[in-house]
Amino acid sequence: MEKKIKTAKQLERHFKGIANHWRLQILLLVADRKGITLEQIAEVLGGNMKTISEHTRRLVQAGLLNKNYRGRNVVHALSPYGRTICKFITTFQHS
Repeated sequence: MEKKIKTAKQLERHFKGIANHWRLQILLLVADRKGITLEQIAEVLGGNMKTISEHTRRLVQAGLLNKNYRGRNVVHALSPYGRTICKFITTFQHS
């Protein structure tokens, strides 16, 4: 099966999704702790809940993060594209 090549517009959506230090930190944290809640993300990163909520929303919009509602909590996990971007970020960090 042939893999589709992403268009420049599609790539832009993903790259804009990570174009912020909070979003990069959130993505890497979720990669490390699948199922982490919004409250836990804010606590670990020392950020304001509203700020963290907005950045997780943008990551979901960019197709990099999935969120699921469990009762009153919202838990987060990387999407398949989010996993790919995290591998790229980690490789880039260490080069």
